[in-house]
Amino acid sequence: MVKPTKAMKAMLAKAPGKDPMPLQQAVELLKKFSGRKFDQTIEIHMNLGIDPTQADQLVRGSVVLPHGIGRVQRVVVFARGDQAKVAEEAGADVVGAEELSKKIKDGFLDFDVCIATPDMMGLVGPLGKVLGPRGLMPSPRAGTVTTDVARVVKEYKAGKVEFRNDKGANIHAVVGKMSFDVTKLVENTAAFIAFVQSLKPNTVKGSYIKSIAICATMSPSIRVSA
Repeated sequence: MVKPTKAMKAMLAKAPGKDPMPLQQAVELLKKFSGRKFDQTIEIHMNLGIDPTQADQLVRGSVVLPHGIGRVQRVVVFARGDQAKVAEEAGADVVGAEELSKKIKDGFLDFDVCIATPDMMGLVGPLGKVLGPRGLMPSPRAGTVTTDVARVVKEYKAGKVEFRNDKGANIHAVVGKMSFDVTKLVENTAAFIAFVQSLKPNTVKGSYIKSIAICATMSPSIRVSA
């Protein structure tokens, strides 16, 4: 077992352990873990009271956070004609059709989001084995299969966050950077939690949000009161 570093031990000494804290206090404490030479990413991890094996209890969606996520996402778009032009004007990094499909098959995966117009899904479908495991497959449910290409491209460029539950009924997402002030991190995190709460499946009985934790790239996690 790898022993924690001196810096990690110091942070663990400040952490409250398994006791949840109000969001404001949790973010204030997390900000005290900022002694690194790079701007750490802040993540939220939530455990849900869902059954991931049931199709009607899957939780998946996307949300534009109030203050973005602190970095510009690389967006590729499958589109032709006028829609391709619209995507380019909206700020998409790569736009294409057959040539983009071949590029991805050949190993191009240097992007964070993949968007497609509905008529392109016949071309995108065969890429599922490559894009799916990486969470990059366009999906109507996530809003990445759309005819409103300009709006979706701009949303992701502005910091839209996409997520889906894993096999352990957990969801994970980025909610900002350590350089964000406390207010921005609190507002981003609260907006994410509220959005997940709004997605509660009707078939879920009992507690829906079982636990919430936030952490930085190189910090202990801090449990947040649900």
